[in-house]
Amino acid sequence: MHSHAILGRARGFTLIELMVVVVIVTILLAIAVPSYMAQIRQSRRTEAKTALLDLAGREERYLTTNPSGYTITPANLGYSAFGIPIADGYYEINPALSCIAGNGAALACDPNLNAPTGPSYYFVVTPVAGTSQASDTQCTSFAVDSIGNQVSTGTYTSSQCWSQ
Repeated sequence: MHSHAILGRARGFTLIELMVVVVIVTILLAIAVPSYMAQIRQSRRTEAKTALLDLAGREERYLTTNPSGYTITPANLGYSAFGIPIADGYYEINPALSCIAGNGAALACDPNLNAPTGPSYYFVVTPVAGTSQASDTQCTSFAVDSIGNQVSTGTYTSSQCWSQ
């Protein structure tokens, strides 16, 4: 009779208790996953901005040793080509939107109101198509020019995108 009393006290979880746990875990995941994805997206943006500013720095170093102007040749800047993925493959330097102007020439591709005249440059990084970063609508691209203008496109303002 003693063993029967021990078996009577042992019991498992009820279906209601299991359902409560499942609901709690689902709610926590619904909150955690979007927040995590937002942080990942923001870190990729930071990598893109860092790569873009590195490119601008390379152009400035090139100009100090070659006073005739900036270069459009990627090899002169330590790149194999423009249009290749950077920032862990989520962004690329977009050659179709970037440009360099010679001495006295207007920088036609720079949309800024105070676009510099040559020698000058304007570089744009955009998300690589087919990556999760391509669906980022808040900060869709980043650009910098030779006088230090930092711009971005998307639903956030340029200052919001560059300050994050």
